[in-house]
Amino acid sequence: MTQTLQRVTTPEFEAFIALEQNADRRFELIDGEIVEKPMPSQEHAWIESEISFVLKLWLQGNGSVAADVYVESRHRPTDDTKNDRIPDVALVMGRRKITRRGAANFIPEMCIEIQSPDDRLTTMRKKAAFYLEYGAQYALIVRPIKRMIEVYSADDELALLTAADMLTFPDLLPGFSVAVDKLFPPADRIEDES
Repeated sequence: MTQTLQRVTTPEFEAFIALEQNADRRFELIDGEIVEKPMPSQEHAWIESEISFVLKLWLQGNGSVAADVYVESRHRPTDDTKNDRIPDVALVMGRRKITRRGAANFIPEMCIEIQSPDDRLTTMRKKAAFYLEYGAQYALIVRPIKRMIEVYSADDELALLTAADMLTFPDLLPGFSVAVDKLFPPADRIEDES
């Protein structure tokens, strides 16, 4: 007998994540399916912190660009009842109201996902495509083991940046530039997995 997956809506998802047993867990709603998001490792958190830091620092020095940086905030496409996503880092252009409870009802202009050792690249690329489909101008996949970043843009461009490259967004953040290598912890600080 084939078992069918029961899909839920965003109100049902909100009720699920509000359960006491889910208080310290992180979930996303992906096409109606509740998916637990793994807790980040130190390496993941280091990269997430560094990316948000360089973006915030640049924005503070460039007051003419109105934008906010968020870490692990919930977003869903406007009026979508099947999706609720948590980009690792999000850049929201303009001065939108800040959501106090629940998910923001839009997809940010830039969504950044950091690959954990157990994350499948195909799944991450689907997530990047989802962000672009619903309004993101850029979706980035940061790959710590390879020390590279896949940069997908709304105009179907793909840039594969290595540690030797510079990360820029001339149309979104004119003048922003950071060395890709700076976004990763020093290689000699990474614990050997053997």
